[in-house]
Amino acid sequence: MKWLIVLAGIVLSAATAKSGVGADRNGSGQSRYLTLENAASIALKQNPEILKALHEIERTRGLVIEIRAQALPHLVSTGTYNQQDPGLLQGVGSSLSSQSSAGSFSIQDKSWRITIEARQLIYSGGQVKAAVKIAKLTEDASYYVLRETVTQVIANVRTQFSTVLLDRDLITVSEESIQLLSDQLMDQQNRFSAGTVPRFNVLQAEVALANARPDLIRARNNHLIARLQLAKTLGFNASQEVNVIGELRASPGELSLSRALATAKQRRAILKAQKNTIATEEQQITVAAAGYKPQLSADAGYEVTSSQTTSDLSRSLNGWYFGVTGTWNIFDGFQTKGRVDQAKARLASANVSFADSVQQVELEVQKAFAAVNQARELIASQTKVVEQADEALRLAKERLAAGAGTQLDVLSAQVARTQARTTQKQALSDYNVAIAEFDRATGAETIYDNTVAEPGGLRPSSSHRGARAPLITRD
Repeated sequence: MKWLIVLAGIVLSAATAKSGVGADRNGSGQSRYLTLENAASIALKQNPEILKALHEIERTRGLVIEIRAQALPHLVSTGTYNQQDPGLLQGVGSSLSSQSSAGSFSIQDKSWRITIEARQLIYSGGQVKAAVKIAKLTEDASYYVLRETVTQVIANVRTQFSTVLLDRDLITVSEESIQLLSDQLMDQQNRFSAGTVPRFNVLQAEVALANARPDLIRARNNHLIARLQLAKTLGFNASQEVNVIGELRASPGELSLSRALATAKQRRAILKAQKNTIATEEQQITVAAAGYKPQLSADAGYEVTSSQTTSDLSRSLNGWYFGVTGTWNIFDGFQTKGRVDQAKARLASANVSFADSVQQVELEVQKAFAAVNQARELIASQTKVVEQADEALRLAKERLAAGAGTQLDVLSAQVARTQARTTQKQALSDYNVAIAEFDRATGAETIYDNTVAEPGGLRPSSSHRGARAPLITRD
């Protein structure tokens, strides 16, 4: 089908065309530096879930061919050869010979038969036609599953990419904090050697430095795990190391909840799949109701068989035949009624499931919208806090140097600064994760080409907010 070719071609070829990931470290080819755009393109090509969804489309395409075969003529060739013990024919041959005036008729112990037959279903009460429609709807549903899978995988890539950036930044924050605490410890050791501060100040600085080291260890471990998780999503093997290129940032602009809800109802593939399910169940009623109607088929063929009047197997008879067969279950013990009732119940259930899916999509959009706003508020608040924490640390150091402050003031200011920077980085990561979820919930991450009838070809969104990656660029 046209849409299948367009979809598979764009998904696979675009990922191949845009899978450049920068220089390999040390030329080994085992460490890749990825931008978000690179990561998204590679995921489209290699992610196992997307590959399985593509294969599912091929499977359902084969199902359509299989079901459609019921409506097409079948041509069958058969051949048989029989041989019996002559003892089984005693009595039968003499009886038939006595009935023959010439007395030359006999039953042969060997025979063969070759037939070429064409069979055609003429009428099935609409069952086959409905079955073909169901198969096509199933094929379309597999396409919508692919769309939903692509959207989910890209959201996962963006979320995991943001997590890698966050953990990398938290390593930097921890290293800077340890460096400042190390400088503070050296300063207190020098002052203690000069006799200007007590030993307690040195111990306090040593404890503060020791308490900061576990945060760095955890940040490095989290960074490693996040990179491994991203590599798994991208379909890399264990020997391929992933490093990311980019910075956590938030983009300006406001989101409209009402527009987002309308967009989600229009684009979400899960809702289109639910509509397909409803249409499938409607056709299932037709299939079930076919039991009330007659079945009519025709067959015609040509037969060549050995002659029964001679033992010479080379002598044969041949000719054509034609026949029509019809069946009609006048009363089947209400079996068909039971099937129709079941199909109607499944249709009603499908309608309820669709309504529930609409509400679920609305809930996902509302939750993502709230998460984006929360992250934006945190970013706005923490930007000022970080500036204040930097200034407070500077003043605390100056007061300590002038003899007007205490070492505890410096350590407290340092802890506050580290916490403020950590919260700021976490808020930036939360924002990017929330935007990824918002795009997934609204179906805005990928746009499908309207020039191809639904189901259609995969096209990316041409507009991107902040760190959003264009999945496939327009030519």
